[in-house]
Amino acid sequence: MIEGISIQLILTFTTLLFFIGLYGFLTRTNLIGMLISLELMLNSEAVNFVAFNQYLYPGKLQGSIFSLFIIALAAAETALALAIILQVFKMTGSTDVKEVKDLKY
Repeated sequence: MIEGISIQLILTFTTLLFFIGLYGFLTRTNLIGMLISLELMLNSEAVNFVAFNQYLYPGKLQGSIFSLFIIALAAAETALALAIILQVFKMTGSTDVKEVKDLKY
């Protein structure tokens, strides 16, 4: 246990975060809302890595290193996604998914 917090509580929390992100990703029609939901899902998995590392190997840092790697990849993915969203906004004047679907290249 991590100072009174059980692994079941942490897994329940991260599962809830993941499914909130999945629900947001599937129901949003705005590209920025979908990106935020995707980031929420990635962050819940990063918390899982740290929690499992603390419970299985308390003296090692592999879970934390994996989490930092996930955060770095998420930052790069966000920068690329925002660049694409800005280009779509310039072309259509909207960040709605339906506008992107109707976009002619």
